[in-house]
Amino acid sequence: MPSSADPAVRIRFIGNATLLVRYGALTLLTDPNFLHRGQHAHLGYGLLTRRLKDPALTVDQLPADLDAIVLSHLHGDHWDRVARRNLDRDLPVLTTPHAARRLRVFQGFPRVRGLRDWQHHTLSREDRRIRLTALPGRHAVGPLRGLLPPVMGSMLEFGPAGGPVRLRVYVSGDTLLFDGVEEIGRRYPDTDLAVLHLGGTRLPGGFVVTMDGRQGAELSRRLGPRFVLPVHYDDYTAMKSPLSAFLEEMDRRGLGERVVHCDRGREATITPGGPTVTVA
Repeated sequence: MPSSADPAVRIRFIGNATLLVRYGALTLLTDPNFLHRGQHAHLGYGLLTRRLKDPALTVDQLPADLDAIVLSHLHGDHWDRVARRNLDRDLPVLTTPHAARRLRVFQGFPRVRGLRDWQHHTLSREDRRIRLTALPGRHAVGPLRGLLPPVMGSMLEFGPAGGPVRLRVYVSGDTLLFDGVEEIGRRYPDTDLAVLHLGGTRLPGGFVVTMDGRQGAELSRRLGPRFVLPVHYDDYTAMKSPLSAFLEEMDRRGLGERVVHCDRGREATITPGGPTVTVA
């Protein structure tokens, strides 16, 4: 276990977009998805997608000291029936206003906070603080945008309680590349790690609703994070853009050395003062 003086942020990749984020005594869970291989996630309008890879943890193996859940949006591969039935309903959930209303009214999670773009929420425990800022995202463009749930990106800022920010981690959510990315880059020019939801998820009719390899690499170029952690790329049948496409595009742009290679079940540790990233 890390000591209370340890300044590192630890990110364990469970699968799809599900991460365990630890900072001192604080622990966050992102986009809880614990369906197993062969089970189907519901995407709305009768659409299903089949899971291809098992998560590295079951919901019963989560730590008991979770402080909050960060939910990018309300889709069945980010908040599934396993999460709905088994997560502690008293856990705070930070998400979009759209998802917050539904979780509170229809699923019985009373401690849900809906954040609009650029709104903040701060979590503190002992001598540590994480400030989450909701960031804009676009799950779709054109007429399809109104048919998909709103999506929230997140900027997680880590630092001592009452002290300066030591590390910044951007979590994209299920977004496509769009003009609002530039505003994120202007407000946060010194992001340490970008966690990108990739996969080139394709709906019937050929509509692409998450970044493929090319878009993910271009977003990395525009935001300029020191490191990039790809997730959400091969867990479901609807994902058509493999991780290799992203890695090739990053290499082509001269950004390959920024990629953090962290498989399911492994943990990336980010330390300030550089920063540096190691995977174990």
